[in-house]
Amino acid sequence: MTKNYSDTSSTTKSKLPLYISIALVFGIVTSYFLIPEVKEFLDEAWSVLTSDDEERVQKWVSGFGWLGPIVLVLAMIAQMFLLVVPSILLMVVSVLAYGPIWGSVIIIASVYAASTVGYFIGSYFGDTIVKRIIGKKSEKKVASFLDDYGFWAVIVTRLNPFLSNDAISFVGGLLRMGYWKFMGATLVGIAPLTAFIAIFGKSIDELKMGLLWGSVISLLAFGAYIWWDKKHKK
Repeated sequence: MTKNYSDTSSTTKSKLPLYISIALVFGIVTSYFLIPEVKEFLDEAWSVLTSDDEERVQKWVSGFGWLGPIVLVLAMIAQMFLLVVPSILLMVVSVLAYGPIWGSVIIIASVYAASTVGYFIGSYFGDTIVKRIIGKKSEKKVASFLDDYGFWAVIVTRLNPFLSNDAISFVGGLLRMGYWKFMGATLVGIAPLTAFIAIFGKSIDELKMGLLWGSVISLLAFGAYIWWDKKHKK
């Protein structure tokens, strides 16, 4: 039976985040098709971020100066809808361009912003829109996972870069999980991953191997917890 998180006191009652989310998504999509400069910029961003050229990526992002962090935050939001750029890549780019400390701050801000947008889209637009964005099968799997493990499901998803971070945001809002509970789990889960990227982000080879082992360990640990939980319930 699906849990309903709408009655929790932590659910925000303000519609301001919803309006901001809609404005951001609408503005990005509209600008891409109506403003040639925006289309050119997004196409260039796609080319750079998927080039696997660390020096090119670093120079491109650093060239924005103080606007760079804003560009990265918007890119993290946009990749949920428009760009087939993994969120983990944008995290690495943040560290490459701004160093471990400020890069980590940008990562946390980007994840917070993207998670908020996804949450309120799921919360206010419901099942139909979420299925169109992430697919019916993904929505069903993530909903079942979140329904069973709640707070811990969000943490393990944020901690593991190979799980669907975007989907958990949409479904968290769809199931009306308390906003602050959801964001708390998001920040708890993303913090270790951010620290890891900050430490090893300058060495892509080490980072890839570390992320692989970290993902395997986190999945095995959570798998053991699921096994214990089901055995305990029986």
